[in-house]
Amino acid sequence: MGGNSFGTLFKITTFGESHGKGIGVVIDGCPANMNLNLDQIQEELNKRKPGQSAITTARKEQDTFDILSGLFEGKTTGAPLTIFIKNQDSRSEDYNMLKDVYRPSHADYTYELKYGWRDHRGGGRSSARETAARVAAGAVAKQILEKEGIEVIAFTKQIGHISLQENIEKLDFSIRNRNEVKCPDLEIAEQMSSLIKKCKSEGDSIGGVVSCVVKKCPVGLGEPVFDRLEADLAKAMLSINASKGFEIGSGFQAAAMRGSDHNDNFRLNKNKEIEIADNHAGGILGGISSGAEIYFNVAFKPTSTIKSNSSFISKNNEEVILENLTGRHDPCIVPRAVAVVEAMTSLVLVDHLFRSKITKLS
Repeated sequence: MGGNSFGTLFKITTFGESHGKGIGVVIDGCPANMNLNLDQIQEELNKRKPGQSAITTARKEQDTFDILSGLFEGKTTGAPLTIFIKNQDSRSEDYNMLKDVYRPSHADYTYELKYGWRDHRGGGRSSARETAARVAAGAVAKQILEKEGIEVIAFTKQIGHISLQENIEKLDFSIRNRNEVKCPDLEIAEQMSSLIKKCKSEGDSIGGVVSCVVKKCPVGLGEPVFDRLEADLAKAMLSINASKGFEIGSGFQAAAMRGSDHNDNFRLNKNKEIEIADNHAGGILGGISSGAEIYFNVAFKPTSTIKSNSSFISKNNEEVILENLTGRHDPCIVPRAVAVVEAMTSLVLVDHLFRSKITKLS
């Protein structure tokens, strides 16, 4: 099974399964002699971990971690940095009834056709549990970005039909960490939370959108043609479980606009420096960061496992109706996906910083 690595110079490889002994990540290309803040890694993992509130899965994982290699006396050595997170509350028996059936909208069917076998205990490598390893790696990348003055901020923009209407410039991002849906508007957050709880009570699920903003990104990240910065961001976002759409800048709205409205005009600021007056492009021109804020949206589907009665197909090509499915699943993946979007964005940016040699680190 390939496809477990991401990045070029700052490269990660994740390992482990949802119901195995644990999951982890190996980071190759982490600079040596870097003071690593372990508390910050745990803080990021806490944002994604299960069991946080009534709108997340009831699975209780503390997501505490061990560093197995690449760290000595609090500093990175330059060797591969390996982070391991032990699984503590898997309850694999909850999935016994699914051993011989294919769940709708899951990877069960395609995994078995491709590999001739699958891990029915929560999906194995296809489980969103794997994203904890990404968040751990992203927390290391964030510490590198902080040294460069770059800030990555993701938040919940939409749950179902409830959506933020304010412009990004007017949002107070500090609010997003003060509510369970990670939305920078307390009134809208309460409406989103109520909708998720309603879907949960009905044995159903709901989707939504995560938005991300990158502040103070330097000019020059990204390469023309196949290594465009937005292309790598798109791949990163669409590699996240349950993601179904990516748009940067004005995105699909650009299809209904004229060039005279969509063009990003230049102007001179008070210091006679060139800056972009508008930012429909989302901070990237020709695949290269322009110095303007990068902003994009990621759409997530409703969680596929629901408790309402569902029709399954068995390995024997028989239709099976399962009632009151057991297992612990998020009624909405979006609030926990916020931390994953931030992590994957950070990984892309650090990789391109190193590739462009735009960094203060040796």
